[in-house]
Amino acid sequence: MKKPANYTTLNKQEKREIREYYIKAQNNLCYWCNEDLNKPAPKRITDKKIDLTLFPENFLQYPIHLQHNHKTGMTEGAVHSYCNAVMWQYYAL
Repeated sequence: MKKPANYTTLNKQEKREIREYYIKAQNNLCYWCNEDLNKPAPKRITDKKIDLTLFPENFLQYPIHLQHNHKTGMTEGAVHSYCNAVMWQYYAL
């Protein structure tokens, strides 16, 4: 599958495959904070308060998300779930 891909057209399996691709391509580093995806997001990120009412139910359930641009729909990389929340809430990304 070609990367980046249009997130809005992907099924669950395709999203999983692309997320795994990005994890490897990024050397297991978060696209947003550049820290190890096997560890929790760093304190400089988790110190930001998240309003969970802004997000879908169980948004933080899975530790690694596939980030996509909300304007173009195109995938950008793999991120910590908390980094994804910060990107969305604080930067509208």
